[in-house]
Amino acid sequence: MQFVDNFLGEVAEVLLAIARDDVERAVDVLAATRDAGGRVFVLGVGGSAASGSHLVNDLRKLCRLEAYAPTDNVSELTARVNDEGWSTVFEAWLRVSRIRKGDTLLVLSVGGGDAERNISPNLVTALDVAREAGASIVGIVGRDGGHTARMADACVIIPTVNPEHITPLTESFHSVIGHAIVSHPKLKAAATKWESATAGRQQSQQQQ
Repeated sequence: MQFVDNFLGEVAEVLLAIARDDVERAVDVLAATRDAGGRVFVLGVGGSAASGSHLVNDLRKLCRLEAYAPTDNVSELTARVNDEGWSTVFEAWLRVSRIRKGDTLLVLSVGGGDAERNISPNLVTALDVAREAGASIVGIVGRDGGHTARMADACVIIPTVNPEHITPLTESFHSVIGHAIVSHPKLKAAATKWESATAGRQQSQQQQ
């Protein structure tokens, strides 16, 4: 029980320490992207890739924002890794998608990419391509945010409260912050199923 208590206590610490203004800025960038008719490209590796798929679903379904995750196309992803290498896989995907001004690159990562230490080099090259194209950049990252935080127009950094749990806490909050973003009134354009069903039932009961 002590580990569980400690871990959930760390979750509470992170929650209280997150900079709310950074989340608001991320929402504003995405709202501007939708208003401009732009697209959102969500990048993540490992667990962050799974969170990226979830976020793409919510951006499209709940926010009516055109969004894509390169990792959702495993055939193209593995072909590029096999033929061209890991470090350029996202860069190449973005170039074929003609990323441009008005689009947004959204990065979910623990370290945010670090070229000098060769950590997530595919994120680094993708960020550079996005900046060259004039696209906006949003990040939800841990630690000091790495290359993502340096390049981003809006970056939510998940604070480190325990060096032993940087990865699990950061990846957990990818989902929490992602849901805060897609639920924000500036972005949310469609009702979620259970909330709308509950509201309908309550309205029906009131009319009886």
